[in-house]
Amino acid sequence: MMPKPWLHGFLDLCLLAMLRERADYGYGLAQRLAAAGVADVPGGTLYPALLRLEEQGLAVPRWAPSESGPRRKYYEITPAGADVLAAQARQWAGFRDGVDILLAAAQPASVAVAGAAPDPLPAPPEETR
Repeated sequence: MMPKPWLHGFLDLCLLAMLRERADYGYGLAQRLAAAGVADVPGGTLYPALLRLEEQGLAVPRWAPSESGPRRKYYEITPAGADVLAAQARQWAGFRDGVDILLAAAQPASVAVAGAAPDPLPAPPEETR
């Protein structure tokens, strides 16, 4: 699971990605985040994020009846939300690749990191006397 301070930086990206896949309501989104191993997101974090996406015009809500209780507020991604998602996904990929490079460089030689490039530095020459 993602540490809570990281979650706040990536929650909007995760929500937009899930809404691109399909419209969903708050609890459903929270379940999908947990199932993906991202985080157990409390309502006090999730619903303000959804409201922020709505206010920014990146998601739109609609009310729909529920088979198991009161009606639910479903969120759908907007065209502007899809554009933001595409841009943030590119930024995320660059950020992730940079962190992977740094982490691979910090690993001892006996620990391989999946997808990491081999060490570009040659072994130091042996001294001759």
